[in-house]
Amino acid sequence: MSSKNIYILGIESSCDDTAASVIYNGKILSNVVASQKIHAAYGGVVPELASRAHQQNIVPVVHQAIEKAGIAKEQLSAIAFTRGPGLMGSLLVGTSFAKSFAYGLNVPLIDVNHMQAHILAHFIDEEGFEKPPFPFLAMTISGGHTQIVKVTNHFEMEVIGETIDDAVGEAYDKSGKILGLGYPAGPEIDRRAQLGNPKAFAFTKPKVKGLNFSFSGFKTAVLYFIQKQVKDNPNFIEENLNDICASIQYTIIGILMDKLKLASKETEINHIAIGGGVSANSGIRNALKTGEQKFGWTTYVPKFEFTTDNAAMIAIVGYLKYLEKDFTGFDTTASPRLKI
Repeated sequence: MSSKNIYILGIESSCDDTAASVIYNGKILSNVVASQKIHAAYGGVVPELASRAHQQNIVPVVHQAIEKAGIAKEQLSAIAFTRGPGLMGSLLVGTSFAKSFAYGLNVPLIDVNHMQAHILAHFIDEEGFEKPPFPFLAMTISGGHTQIVKVTNHFEMEVIGETIDDAVGEAYDKSGKILGLGYPAGPEIDRRAQLGNPKAFAFTKPKVKGLNFSFSGFKTAVLYFIQKQVKDNPNFIEENLNDICASIQYTIIGILMDKLKLASKETEINHIAIGGGVSANSGIRNALKTGEQKFGWTTYVPKFEFTTDNAAMIAIVGYLKYLEKDFTGFDTTASPRLKI
């Protein structure tokens, strides 16, 4: 296959979204995501239900991605898939399918680290979106992860700070549950936060040394605060919901930005890129813009559809690895705790 015509199929199945994408020389031709609505009733992802849904979705999603890209499956140069981290059952579905498909087409197989992919989503050729120059700092914030990563090149990354307990997305969802909001609660808290006073209620920030994060104490603080207020006034939540959401969001963003400021200062790196589902949050995007003015940062936020779990980010890593001829054997296995 000539280096001028590289078509990579990316497959993502790490949690509760089944996704497939075709990339042609760094440009996305298709990006299909099948989300699983079933988990909303349980207030969180149920692993067993997730893997069953992946089994139902993966063939139609891959078929649709290839069809939308306007190519035949025989034109694919390689198959890239998420090896980890993620839910074991979900990862197994994507891994097994990718192996079988690559074997059937007699093309190389490329394994992708989900967390690296969130960072490398910035390198998708997308009009109006600049690619960060090396070295840069990446903050990956999602339902399952909160990390600050020093990125030296496409494949040299060092985690310099991460959560020691819960991820930032969990802090949003658990706070939302306490307030009686649906799952996932992040978008609703963000929406209401824009209507409320961020300094109406004060929540203490956890004291964690260095660049690591902690959110479990924050969640407990929100719970005790709400319980106490509701005891005094049963209508407290509905009377103050926008202000509560604004105060929760203000505190969470403060925790993230404090660590990012420290990381930038310690590494002397002013190029900051964010990724992961929570990077869609308007408060975080505004805080980054403020950082540009206050600290001289240059910030990079990928296109919205490339921030949540998607296969375009898997496909771009597949493309970059293909150029390096960095392939994986068919004996590779899913790795739920895979590290950067």
